[in-house]
Amino acid sequence: HGRISQLAFLGQITTRAGYTLPGDIDLSGTSFESIPNGYAAISAIPATGIIQLIAFIGFLEGWVMKDVTGEAEFAGDFRNGAIDFGWDSFDEETKLS
Repeated sequence: HGRISQLAFLGQITTRAGYTLPGDIDLSGTSFESIPNGYAAISAIPATGIIQLIAFIGFLEGWVMKDVTGEAEFAGDFRNGAIDFGWDSFDEETKLS
């Protein structure tokens, strides 16, 4: 949930600063600039766009973001053995500093 919160915060900051994606959000010509900030954006996004977002998040949760190697050290650990900073090799004193 931390990463989602960080993305939401950055999305708020960038859109309120006036930065938007170029082009249209749908085929009927609704531009990204016409989508308001905050909760008002949810009702301004076309229904098919909301369905696409939910489907994409479901796809990520179901098939991409999972522990495929069984090496997870904690919930949400999706490194799958690819990133190891050597934390296990540190002594307790080094871990606490």
